[in-house]
Amino acid sequence: MKYLTKIVETYRVANEAEAAKTIEEAKSDIRFTLVKYEAVHKEKKSKGEVIDEWVRVTLYKTFNDEAEPTAYINVDYKKEDGFFPDPVEKEETEEEEENDAIEF
Repeated sequence: MKYLTKIVETYRVANEAEAAKTIEEAKSDIRFTLVKYEAVHKEKKSKGEVIDEWVRVTLYKTFNDEAEPTAYINVDYKKEDGFFPDPVEKEETEEEEENDAIEF
């Protein structure tokens, strides 16, 4: 059996207030222990001009003691619209739609 012991999550948030909120939510979550966190202001520049800025929040979480794990943790990364989109949208033909139907 595999036990999840530690994980590092990195988020991009819009500003310092959102970073603080993300950290506070992680601190209050009882499903893991937040052992460390960081919030770093980042900027993207073009020709010396700031064209984008954000805050990178890094959360270091512990779920189990590696030597004596006690809980099985199921990780499920659910995708939302725009997450690894299919570049070519395919329309089903009537034949494919018929093949998808299950008949008993």
